[in-house]
Amino acid sequence: MKSFKYSIMKNSIEITAQNREGVAGDLGKILADEYVLYTKTRHAHWNIEGPNFLDKHKFFEAQFGELNGVIDTVGERIRTLGHYVDAMLKAFLSVTQFTAQKREKNDSQGYLKELLMDHETLIMSLRVNIPVFANEYHDLDNSDFITGLVETHEKMAWFLRSHLNN
Repeated sequence: MKSFKYSIMKNSIEITAQNREGVAGDLGKILADEYVLYTKTRHAHWNIEGPNFLDKHKFFEAQFGELNGVIDTVGERIRTLGHYVDAMLKAFLSVTQFTAQKREKNDSQGYLKELLMDHETLIMSLRVNIPVFANEYHDLDNSDFITGLVETHEKMAWFLRSHLNN
């Protein structure tokens, strides 16, 4: 019986194999962060309690819906580069920069603050990668792609920030 072996698909997009591997690896870390952030947002959606339950339940649903689309797009970018996506939770948890927080209360302010902090952390790490993708990997398309992710997360952070009691 012949065994199946993963291999990188042949790709002729004028980016070296080494640079494609670097971009795919960095996109894999971004994918892990996006997936963990999605999961944390879904957690807030399911567990929110308090007088503003319905409003925040729907708000978190809209946010995780947007993140779901981002996740799919990042995974597809990795495949476009000719690499496979390691989408196992263990792989995500081994490279994500996010942690889960245990909380005593499932109130909206706690979830909003935590998710806002995570979006801002992701924005900062994405910004670091923009020049790396462009200058080190010579991949302007994926540099532009993650610039778009910054814009998406900036808007999501704005929405979170707008719900906070200052």
